[in-house]
Amino acid sequence: MDFLNSKKGLALVGVLVGLGMALLAFSGNPANMAMCAACFIRDMAGSMKLQTTETVQYFRPEIVGLVVGSFLIALVTREYRSTAGSSPMTRFVLGFIMMIGALIFLGCPLRMVLRMAAGDLNAWVGLVGFVLGVATGTFFLKKGYSLGREHDTNKTAGAVLPVLLIIGLCISVFAGVFAVSQAGPGSKHAPVLIALVTALVIGALAQKVRICFAGSVRNIFLMRDFDLMLPIVGLFVVMVVFNLATGGFKLSFDGQPIAHSQHLWNILGLYTVGFGATLAGGCPLRQMTLAGQGSCDAAVTFVGMLIGAAFAHNFGLAGAAASAATAEKAAVLGGPSVAGQIVLVCCIVVLFVIAIVNVRKQKNAA
Repeated sequence: MDFLNSKKGLALVGVLVGLGMALLAFSGNPANMAMCAACFIRDMAGSMKLQTTETVQYFRPEIVGLVVGSFLIALVTREYRSTAGSSPMTRFVLGFIMMIGALIFLGCPLRMVLRMAAGDLNAWVGLVGFVLGVATGTFFLKKGYSLGREHDTNKTAGAVLPVLLIIGLCISVFAGVFAVSQAGPGSKHAPVLIALVTALVIGALAQKVRICFAGSVRNIFLMRDFDLMLPIVGLFVVMVVFNLATGGFKLSFDGQPIAHSQHLWNILGLYTVGFGATLAGGCPLRQMTLAGQGSCDAAVTFVGMLIGAAFAHNFGLAGAAASAATAEKAAVLGGPSVAGQIVLVCCIVVLFVIAIVNVRKQKNAA
């Protein structure tokens, strides 16, 4: 296990995660969306009818696997620790806001990297916003921003989210009561067993080496530490090779699957995610692995993301994918609605308020 946290180990983990992503993409997950925390949480919300957009409804086994994989490896390595109490309602709001930003961009930071690896130049533009968002959050960290410390709590509390997700998956597979899209991204998915097992492995690896897209950039700004970038670089390289080998690589702004070229809103969407993730202590993927290892506060952030996804789709805030004209319909420019734009700007304002009011004055050394 110590090897995994060495530079060679971190790079190897990135390659393994990349192979897992390639398997999911090859097995039927949507194009340029082998795994996306934001999109898949949104699909889960749809499957439970928290939002009713018929094209994005499916109880994604990958989300279950990420959390449960982290939970199981934490138990095996004795890293499981049930904690709570670090500004849970603020964390709920941060999760909610991260989801709004991600769905306006049309993807979380993980999908951003997957889109970059497929040649989607819109994702490279979005990367600018993400880095600026993390930089803004890091600025407040240096000023003393903190949501306080988590405290040990009842040992079973940290297991609630993994258990609920397992129950939800059983209901989805065996009872068939959850909604499943018949068209659109929600209708495209890998077989349940492949999706679950692959995500269990990815969740375990992500927990062991603390994969975090926001944290990797934050560490560069704070400590000039590039180590957490190694898994992401490994993942990126594998997916570039996979896309080139399968004909999925297309270097362009236009014609990209489930994307739009409204550059300002791509930048601001991921700016919101990067800023919010830094304030919350981790990107959407990291929040799920933290929840798996026992953090009730991360579980609350996950719930915030779930409700944020439902809110975004119920009120038409999520970005629309661009599409070319066909014989049946006109071209769609894509991007967020005016309502989505207004809400996103409000979310950025809220992030600044959260950051400012939670700056704690540093005590001068005696």
